[in-house]
Amino acid sequence: MSPLRDWPIKRKLTAILLLISGLVLVLTSAAFVTYQVVTFRGTIQSHLATRSRILAANSTAALAFANEADATEILAALKYDPHMVAAALYNQDGRVLATYPVAATADLIPAAPQPDGYRFQGGRLVGSTPVAQGGKRLGTLYIASDTKDVSDALRLSGVIAIVVLAIAMLAAYALAAALQGRISAPILALAETATAVSTRQDYSVRAPKLGEDELGTLTDAFNQMLVRIEDQDRELRRYATELEQRVAERTQELQERHEAVRRNAAELLAANQELDAFAYSVSHDLRAPLRSIDGFSHVLLEDYAAQLDQAGRDSLQRVRAASQRMATLIDDLLKLARVTRAEMRTEVVDLSGMARDIVAELQRATPERHVEFAIAPGLEARGDPRLLRVALDNLLRNGWKYTAKQPRPQIEFASTNVNGERAFVVRDNGAGFDMKYADKLFGVFQRLHSAAEFEGTGVGLATVRRIITRHGGRIWAEGAVDRGATFYFTL
Repeated sequence: MSPLRDWPIKRKLTAILLLISGLVLVLTSAAFVTYQVVTFRGTIQSHLATRSRILAANSTAALAFANEADATEILAALKYDPHMVAAALYNQDGRVLATYPVAATADLIPAAPQPDGYRFQGGRLVGSTPVAQGGKRLGTLYIASDTKDVSDALRLSGVIAIVVLAIAMLAAYALAAALQGRISAPILALAETATAVSTRQDYSVRAPKLGEDELGTLTDAFNQMLVRIEDQDRELRRYATELEQRVAERTQELQERHEAVRRNAAELLAANQELDAFAYSVSHDLRAPLRSIDGFSHVLLEDYAAQLDQAGRDSLQRVRAASQRMATLIDDLLKLARVTRAEMRTEVVDLSGMARDIVAELQRATPERHVEFAIAPGLEARGDPRLLRVALDNLLRNGWKYTAKQPRPQIEFASTNVNGERAFVVRDNGAGFDMKYADKLFGVFQRLHSAAEFEGTGVGLATVRRIITRHGGRIWAEGAVDRGATFYFTL
């Protein structure tokens, strides 16, 4: 059966009228039946009380002289009332003097007198009436009557209520069927008009007005709405035509711009590739003359030191130091070029194990330094193991370098959650940096400390950023002067 909300409006109106009528009739019938039952129960209780008082008055002599025969004869008069079930006379001591019927069973006659009064129990009306003479109580009369009259009255009242309810519901249904059309007709007309409008997209249709009541007002409002929609539809069609023309023009313009951008991107890619190749070639070609400069300077210092004065020897030492710094810078540039050009092979990488290997290398290279490392276990990421090794090596060596002047250097490698994204963290308690220069950290040849304070070329962090970017991640740093630095990166 479909839910009530899916019923047609005619059925809903009929059902509502029948429900209201039925509810009123049921409540009225219930009140009628209840009144009949209560009234009849009161009547039979009043009759039983009168009969009990008469029997009690007639039983005074029998109780006063304990005459069982007279008492039995008095109670035997109850046989002329078919509704009497049982009766008993109790003397002052609470013992049964006589019963009706004479051989009454224990379930009919209580063993001891009951409290005075009348009550319904066990489908019977029972009562206890005092038997007294001259203000002195001689005993108690117990009497029990069936409630067949009440049941008969209840049954008759129920039949009458059901018949009246059925006739009234039939009349209510006929009346509801006749009246619901006056309410549903305007609503159905509105529904048919709305269906025609939505099906044919014809906003010139109008709903017929069938009266001046609230439904007539609703019909007027609906027709006015159709007028406005028709006007707006006309405007929208005009705007749609203009918009299609503009979109076509804009699409042509975007296609031209896209083609220009594609050409520029191709040219830029070719230029970058040429620049990388040039940097690689130049860096590679510069290494040989630098080795010669360093080698010949070393030979001069070894073989001809006695023929040079102190200024000459110092100059040769400066030449050697400068050539070695230049060689280191070229090596770093070559590494940066390789990072850009290298093909990536992605797999699951154990970053914790990789960090421990890098720390072991640092400690073997400088055993006299004692740095406290804290490497979180189980740190894994998906990426190119060779490139991630280069990035992590640069970050840990960065911490190793800038904690050199700390009495108790500490370096930590862990992970954290940043705005719902997992980020890896390399933290140290070294020299730190001023946050206003944070944007210069990852630029090529950008250094925040002089070479006299901390050695380096300014290429390491630029290499790290290239690697992280190639993995689709990002890297940033936080720090304070003399309070250490923290590097975050995602993959």
